[in-house]
Amino acid sequence: MRVAIYGRYLKDRDTPFLQEIISKLHNNNFEVVIHNTFNERIKNDVSREGCSTFDGYEDIKSDVDFLFSLGGDGTLLDTVSLVRDSEIPVLGINLGRLGFLASTGKDEIDAVIESLIYRTYVLDKRTLIHVDTSNDLFGDVNYGLNEFTIHKKDTSSMITINAYINGELLNAYWADGLIVATPTGSTGYSLSCGGPIIFPTSHNFVITPVAPHNLNVRPIVVSSDTILSFKVEGRSDYFLSTIDSRYATIDSSVQLAIRQESFSFHLMRMNESGFLNTIRSKLMWGIDQRN
Repeated sequence: MRVAIYGRYLKDRDTPFLQEIISKLHNNNFEVVIHNTFNERIKNDVSREGCSTFDGYEDIKSDVDFLFSLGGDGTLLDTVSLVRDSEIPVLGINLGRLGFLASTGKDEIDAVIESLIYRTYVLDKRTLIHVDTSNDLFGDVNYGLNEFTIHKKDTSSMITINAYINGELLNAYWADGLIVATPTGSTGYSLSCGGPIIFPTSHNFVITPVAPHNLNVRPIVVSSDTILSFKVEGRSDYFLSTIDSRYATIDSSVQLAIRQESFSFHLMRMNESGFLNTIRSKLMWGIDQRN
């Protein structure tokens, strides 16, 4: 079996851990292939004897069995553009702080390798959000795991976002911006703006305004089977549009439409680290701090 490894960078304190991962994978007859950019960054600190490298989706889509994301949640979001529609399971190993999506700890690597060998891991099929734009704004990776956003860019004034569901007007949001989050993304930016937590297997999107002028305009949950479209207006000529960590500048002439992607993202986890356990341990959800 082949395991791909992706990371953005590696802190000195994590160098022995990466060396441990590579050694243990090799000792258990796994082939290891490392993302080329990451490989360049670690080549002077980590022995990579017996490892090969890859650049992107075309290199791994047909001959990699698992992908390890080393870092935090942002690093894991990068892997969406690497695995695309290949259904390669992605395991997030947390080298940062919170690690909500990248929830596997460094002390679990033995259990991880055992689960790969005996296929005892769990795969969560996570909904992706797809963005269509009139100017092909995000190229062929026009989808994301967490959220799509529209935000003001060059002015302190609020913007107006006219939102439609299947062609019918939902609302004219007068706000700093608007978030359309997947169930996975409901615990991220949307949650910090007052949006609800959506269970990962729910087939929904949550539309959350950012600092709305009208306080009675609250987040709303809609079916992911719907088509959402937007028209943006404001005093500025330009606005900011994002999918996860990728962003682009748009103007009011750009037509935007949102729908559920036709394929899903396969997030791998150990049996014990389910969603409910994660929101309790990572978000302190329902924890009584008075005890």
